[in-house]
Amino acid sequence: MTAILAAMPYLAGPAMAGSGDGRPAFDFYVLSLSWSPSHCAAEGEDANPRQCKSSRPYGFIVHGLWPQFEKGYPEFCASNEPDRVPERLARAYLDLMPSPGLIGHQWRKHGTCTGLGQQEYLDLVRRARERVAIPKEFSRLAQPLTMPPEAVEERFIRANPRLPAEGVAVTCDRRRLREVRICLTTDLRFRSCPEVDRDACNRHEVLIPPVR
Repeated sequence: MTAILAAMPYLAGPAMAGSGDGRPAFDFYVLSLSWSPSHCAAEGEDANPRQCKSSRPYGFIVHGLWPQFEKGYPEFCASNEPDRVPERLARAYLDLMPSPGLIGHQWRKHGTCTGLGQQEYLDLVRRARERVAIPKEFSRLAQPLTMPPEAVEERFIRANPRLPAEGVAVTCDRRRLREVRICLTTDLRFRSCPEVDRDACNRHEVLIPPVR
């Protein structure tokens, strides 16, 4: 498992958005949950103020919901929807993804490859997030915590009993927990994803900054 997901093939184009018979032309989803305090610490003064300097402290936020193949993933697919997500629509999802810029980027890079419209995709993001229980230890972490990446995964598995060990992967930078990535079927059931699992963090321990 590497510090960040290893490079995968990038496949894009109109055929990636759907199969033509109502079935998605991809195999599953990855729900990526970003540990916001790590992101804010890494970005420093360049951090998004809405996320990192808000009066509302954030723990895990949704980084994105990504269509995946068993090997690799599509991105930046052709779509009849506009590239920009209107502010009025983005506002309804700021509790999940606290930056309109992040919402727009995730739509352009990943949402366009689902075959869904903007509203449908963002509604699916919400349903996917609601499918995952966050372990209580991370709900309002008041002090820095250091633990092995495998221990973070184990806590998610305990909080989500149907989540297989090969269906969750922690990513990290040189010292901090960055994301927890959870694999879901196209109808949002937990599933294994060996390629995603293999490419997760291989550090002995990761630092989990507190929520402030």
